[in-house]
Amino acid sequence: MNNTIRITAISFLTYFVLSAMLAPIGIISGPMAEHFNQSVSDITRQFAWLTGGNLVGAVIALFIFDYFCLKKLFAIIYGAIALALFSFRIVEDLDTAQYILGIVGLGSGVGLAGAAVTIARTYSEATRASMLVITDGCFSIAGFVTSWTAAFLVARDMDWSLTYQLSGLFAASIFVLGISSSFPAVEQDQGTESTEPWPLAVWLCVASLFLYTLGQYSMLFWLPNYAITQLDAPEVQAGALVGQFWLGMFLSQIFVAWWVMKIGVRRLVQIAALTTLLFSIPLWLHRDIDGLTILVLIWGFANLSLLKATLSLATELVSVPTARLVSLLLLGATVGTAVSPVVTSQVVDWTSNHTVLMFGSGCYLVLVVLLSSALRMSSRQQ
Repeated sequence: MNNTIRITAISFLTYFVLSAMLAPIGIISGPMAEHFNQSVSDITRQFAWLTGGNLVGAVIALFIFDYFCLKKLFAIIYGAIALALFSFRIVEDLDTAQYILGIVGLGSGVGLAGAAVTIARTYSEATRASMLVITDGCFSIAGFVTSWTAAFLVARDMDWSLTYQLSGLFAASIFVLGISSSFPAVEQDQGTESTEPWPLAVWLCVASLFLYTLGQYSMLFWLPNYAITQLDAPEVQAGALVGQFWLGMFLSQIFVAWWVMKIGVRRLVQIAALTTLLFSIPLWLHRDIDGLTILVLIWGFANLSLLKATLSLATELVSVPTARLVSLLLLGATVGTAVSPVVTSQVVDWTSNHTVLMFGSGCYLVLVVLLSSALRMSSRQQ
């Protein structure tokens, strides 16, 4: 296995590890509640340590690459994550469990940024977008695999922590691969950044990534509730809507990884922004649950990996895609995810679960305007 393959595998596995932490939450929260003698809602709230830690890690990633090389960061972070996940086996109190989740979230926030930097600095513009899309594919695959694994283990009354211990094996794999690999140098990026200010188009991409995740979770958080209360859908069928979205996303990622090399990242961003907006609108217009199930699948595919396509576009707007630039772009998306529960809940309190779906489409509408402006600006600069 040559060095490029090793560091690419590391980049893919970082996304696998975080998804493997998030996907099984709804499945293992019941057994966790029994283990810690708490309610399911109390257990679910503890996972805010995971998502909050991820946000803090994304902020730290703006600066940490100026002082530490990628090799050392991957080794330290994923060695610590592996040990933390393995230690779930002996944890008997909830306070310790939440601190472990915080450690994993914090490390993953830095690790995801490091993975994106590694891809951006290893691959040329011709293949960079395709490789970034594949990282999202790994995220989706992990969601499928770990959800199924968790359900299989829980159904056989096996310990809830076993799912996360298996995830620890992937973190340990990153540690082993990391200490035997060479990474792109990023510690000297400060000098590059001081001589090349980021154009306005880059900042428009950052804002677009914020709106993308805010719009996406406005839909995903409330579609099941909307289907149950407004369309009288059974809970199982309503809950399956989210799975349909991720299935569509996964199929899209497979397609886009090839297609982007044919049409280029700029055209992909134009098309994906429009299709994401247009195919979100039927979700709050259609009134039949069977049809909605199909529409959600189509909407997931219509996203066309817009997040990573936008990130790739922004890296093409500067001569050197520095670590701080990549980290800032990911931070924009992470903040959108982090504020989604509060913002969307407030929208529902003020209006309804139907209006919040329209709010999601509104986010996409603004996103289309911002990305169109960014593309026009970059064309004039070229």
